[in-house]
Amino acid sequence: MARLIFAFLRLIRWPNLVFIGLTQTLFYTIVIIPGYKWPYDAYYDSILSPPRFLLLCAASILIAAAGYIINDYFDLNIDRVNKPDRLIVEKIIKRRSAILWHWFLSGLGVLLSLYVSIRLHNPIIVLANTGCVILLWFYSTTFKRALLIGNVVISLLTAWVILVLFVCEIRLPYGYNLSRTFKYAVVYSGFAFISSMIREVIKDIEDIDGDTRDGCRTMPIVWGINVAKVFTATWLVVLISALAVIQFYFLPRAQWVMIAYGILFIDLPLLWILRKLYYAQTKTDYHRLSGVIKGVMLAGILSMVLLTLP
Repeated sequence: MARLIFAFLRLIRWPNLVFIGLTQTLFYTIVIIPGYKWPYDAYYDSILSPPRFLLLCAASILIAAAGYIINDYFDLNIDRVNKPDRLIVEKIIKRRSAILWHWFLSGLGVLLSLYVSIRLHNPIIVLANTGCVILLWFYSTTFKRALLIGNVVISLLTAWVILVLFVCEIRLPYGYNLSRTFKYAVVYSGFAFISSMIREVIKDIEDIDGDTRDGCRTMPIVWGINVAKVFTATWLVVLISALAVIQFYFLPRAQWVMIAYGILFIDLPLLWILRKLYYAQTKTDYHRLSGVIKGVMLAGILSMVLLTLP
């Protein structure tokens, strides 16, 4: 039984789910909450109150977990080549059980989204989250094997983790500081989109053997590894440049801690990735780069804590 539970947790990528929960919790408490008028009893029905936030966060986690399950369900042939020692579907958890878990978690996530949409009088939430379920299905069956489409879809879904919280505030009454929320939503969702795009292409290079055998048409297969490297390096330069602009914005505010944190834990690792990408040759090299960019994503999200500094 314990083996089955641990296998299920690996299947749904529990560290990634924790990352989603952490991202939304930080954005909610540090960016969303300070924008509310206090006391907010008069317009309580219009806000994303803590109980509703928890339901929305649970919906995001459930939909993401279902997406990981359906991805492994359809990637069985690829995973037999790329990671045979880490197979879960069919080896530990039956395929029929996996697909049932996918539909159960997806359905529960959509139902929670529906409830929050009704309470906030905002249909965009349930419609968009239902769209996420559909996109994750087609990503696993079709988009992942197509040139660039799969990378863009996953990057958009990563950005949506933050954008969905901004969407919840669109219908708020006059007086909420929506411009502040929009500003940080653009910055952090943009960071999530670009860093996710970089990681997805690096993973495509890492998984090229299994993808080739399964008939995928990812960028490294269609255009070659060198072109994929140039594409990734271009996005790295874009991200580093954008971060430099943002850090310059913090200079007049004398937020030296935020600037130092960004340089040390985001900029320098990105420069390291850019340099190492040029010399990367083996599967191990690309796996290491993928891990570092994931660490950079975590560091970027944790930087929200520094927004509370005076």
